[in-house]
Amino acid sequence: MASAPPSAPLTVSELNRRSRQVLENQFGLVWVTGEISRATLAASGHWYFTLKDEGAAVDCAMFKGRAQYLEFRPENGLKVEVRARVTIYEPRGAYQLGVEQMRHAGLGALFEAFERLKARLGKEGLFDESRKRPLPPHPRAIGVVTSLAAAALRDILATLARRAPMVPVIVYPTLVQGEGAAALVARAIATANARAECDVLVVARGGGSLEDLWAFNEEAVARAIAASAIPVVSGVGHETDFTIADFAADLRAATPTAAAVAASPDREALLARLAHARSRLSRAGGRAVESASQRLDLAARRLLTPAERLARGRESLALLGRRLALQARSAVEMRRADLRGLAPRLRGAAPAPAELSRELARLAKRLAAGAARAQRDRRARLESAGASLGHLDPTQVLARGYAIVRDARGAVVRTGAGLARGDALDLAFAEGGAKVTVDEPR
Repeated sequence: MASAPPSAPLTVSELNRRSRQVLENQFGLVWVTGEISRATLAASGHWYFTLKDEGAAVDCAMFKGRAQYLEFRPENGLKVEVRARVTIYEPRGAYQLGVEQMRHAGLGALFEAFERLKARLGKEGLFDESRKRPLPPHPRAIGVVTSLAAAALRDILATLARRAPMVPVIVYPTLVQGEGAAALVARAIATANARAECDVLVVARGGGSLEDLWAFNEEAVARAIAASAIPVVSGVGHETDFTIADFAADLRAATPTAAAVAASPDREALLARLAHARSRLSRAGGRAVESASQRLDLAARRLLTPAERLARGRESLALLGRRLALQARSAVEMRRADLRGLAPRLRGAAPAPAELSRELARLAKRLAAGAARAQRDRRARLESAGASLGHLDPTQVLARGYAIVRDARGAVVRTGAGLARGDALDLAFAEGGAKVTVDEPR
C-alpha cells in the first residue's frame, strides 16, 4: 500500500499567521486579571507591559487609540483587569494580549453590584418619574451635602455667590469617600430634613474612579434621598459618571457646578424680568391714567353747576312761554279768520243782518275774553314754575338771610356735630363773606 505524499512545509510566517487566527477565533475578547510589571510608554503613545500572577506572565500591548481613554496611568505593581484579544505578534511569533480596555481589579464585581442594586431599587419604584418633584424656583435657602475639604464645595459656593447671592447656603458636612462614608452621607441628608432649614438640597462630590464614588452607589444613600422631604439635586462626579444617587434624586446634574445652577435662581435673569415687568406696569399705569383723565374731562364737560342748571331752566321756561303765547295768538287769529269768513255767508242767509252782526260781535267779545283768560292762566303757571325754580337758586336763599358754611378743606358744613373749639370756618353770604373761628360748638 502506497503512503500519502508528504505535505509541503509551512513557512514561519504562515505558521505564525495561522496560529494567530486560531487564537483569535478561539478566544475572541476576554477579561484577564493580573499585576502590571515592566510597564513602558513608547514615544508613539502605545503602552507595553507584562501582566502576571503567581504562576505565569503574558506580554500585553495597548495602542494609543485605546490608551487615550484610560482614567489612570498603568504602573508597576498595579492590579488590573484588561479586556483583550488573544493574539500572536507575527514577526517574532510572540504570544501576547492586545488590550482594548483596562480597569482596576475588582471593578467588575463593583459593576455587577451596581447593576444588581439599580435593578432591585428600580423594581421597587424608587426611580419612578412620578416620584420626581419639581425644584422650587425661588428657594429661601439652599443646602449642600458634601465634604468641607472638597473642591466641589468651592465650585458650588462660587456658583451660588454669582447666581444667587441673596439666598443663604447651609452646608451639611460629611465624608464622601472611604469606609463608612455612605452612612455619613445618609445621616447628613436626614439631618437636613430634620432641621428643615432649606428648600432644596444639593448632594455632591467631585469626579473620581468608581471606587471613589462608591459611597453614592450604596443603598443607604439612595433610600435617604428617596425619603427626603426636601427636593434633592444630585451632582456627583463628572458628566460621564452615573451613580445610584443620580437615579434616586429628583434631578441629576452632570457636575457639582451644574447642580448649583439647577438649584438656584439666576439673579441677573430675575432682575431683567423684574425690569421688564416694571416697564410694562409703568406703561399700563400711564395708559390707565390717560384714559381716566379723558373720562374725567368728558364728565366735567357734562357736569353742570346749580346756577347753570337754573339758567338753562329759565331759558326753557322762556322758550315755553313764547311758544304758548304764539299758539294763543295763532288760535285767536284762526278764530277771527273763521268768523270773518262766516260773516258774508251769514249776511247772505240771515233775513236780519243787524241782529246777526250783534250776535257776531257778542261771540267775538266772548272769544277774546276766553283767549285773554287762557293767556293769563298760562302766564300764571309760568310765573309759578319760575318761582319754584327760584327756590332752588342758592343765591335767592342767601338773599333771605342765610349763609353757606365751609370748613378748612372747603367741604360744606351741614351740622354742628364734629366741630371743635378753634376750627376755622368760611361763611358765604348773598354778597361777600367772612372767615370765623368756632368759639363754643353746640
